[in-house]
Amino acid sequence: MLSPGVESQLHKLPWVCEKGAGSSIILQGHIDCGSLLGHRAAYRMCFAMAAFFFIFCLLMICVRSSRDPRAAIQNGFWFFKFLVFVGITVGAFYIPDGSFSNVWFYFGVVGSFLFLLIQLVLVIDFAHSWNQRWLSKAEECDSRAWYAGLFFFTILFYALSITAVVLLFIYYTQPGACYEGKVFISLNLTLCVCISIVAVLPKVQDAQPNSGLLQASVITLYTMFVTWLALSNVPDQKCNPHLLTHFGNGTILAGPEGYETQWWDAPSIVGLIVFILCTFFISLRSSDHRQVNTLMQTEECSPVQEATQQQVVISEGRAIDNEQDSVTYSYSFFHFCLVLASLHVMMTLTNWYRPGETLKMISTWTAVWVKICASWAGLLLYLWTLVAPLLLPNRDFS
Repeated sequence: MLSPGVESQLHKLPWVCEKGAGSSIILQGHIDCGSLLGHRAAYRMCFAMAAFFFIFCLLMICVRSSRDPRAAIQNGFWFFKFLVFVGITVGAFYIPDGSFSNVWFYFGVVGSFLFLLIQLVLVIDFAHSWNQRWLSKAEECDSRAWYAGLFFFTILFYALSITAVVLLFIYYTQPGACYEGKVFISLNLTLCVCISIVAVLPKVQDAQPNSGLLQASVITLYTMFVTWLALSNVPDQKCNPHLLTHFGNGTILAGPEGYETQWWDAPSIVGLIVFILCTFFISLRSSDHRQVNTLMQTEECSPVQEATQQQVVISEGRAIDNEQDSVTYSYSFFHFCLVLASLHVMMTLTNWYRPGETLKMISTWTAVWVKICASWAGLLLYLWTLVAPLLLPNRDFS
């Protein structure tokens, strides 16, 4: 939908570049209308995805086992489900524009913020699981190679984080300006140093023997990544190299009058890669930690049980049902995660821009604050995993 070839066909739709009752606006050529078309089309595509998964989220509430008739819809009827999805998609393109884009933008903001929090939970869980498994391998094999591997990746992640901080100061700040960006970078760097120190405190180590600098380095790198995403949405031409405007004479300038936004810029591409990885985690993986399984509504399994559940035995052309007693994951919550994923990918593809009153794509401080708050929430969440055993000694955090 964001490609030029598709944009040329979108002009035929009723809501394209119109204002009022059928009076068409002549904009500054391809710059405004082209960007507007692609982003509005992406909004409608992702609206269709979110609506599709939301319908199934409601439909699958309280499905406890495969004996529930609704479980057959979850695990079958693929042709009809694709048909419904195509129908919702086609219908979405005929929604009158009006205030649709502006209202749906705020739905995307909320959904994307929640999905960023899910990403943070998965990153924290991944770092803890990685550290525990490599330490277990080191003890079982009595080999220093595993310790060397942990040390190497810890140094690598901290080096990448420091490099990211330097590059953020170079490209997203200016002398005597960009004070918000300087505060965000400095504050997040300070918070990352603090959690790294807390992770190796003796009392924390006693309560959490598996805590260490590997997890802190992963969280630090992810925090710098989210900070980068936030700064790429700052609506100030001096502080954001991603704001570009094309003029007829071939010059390229950045300015508040209008931006030509491209979804394939670096923050969007990296954001999409992280999004895809986290979606795979949501779809395929059960955590090693009971708290994460409780949050993600997945079943905690031993390796043998997990292998048994994942085994598909073919008998007379049919797969054996292994969910007759209870489902291995919450169908409803799974679809809810995909609703949030649909909203997150919508905001990522459109680079968190929304159509303004002048029918131009405008960057907003809303996107900046959502991402910065998500980074702070992630740091607080990781800090809680470190200090919770000390504050609540009677609870089991193993």
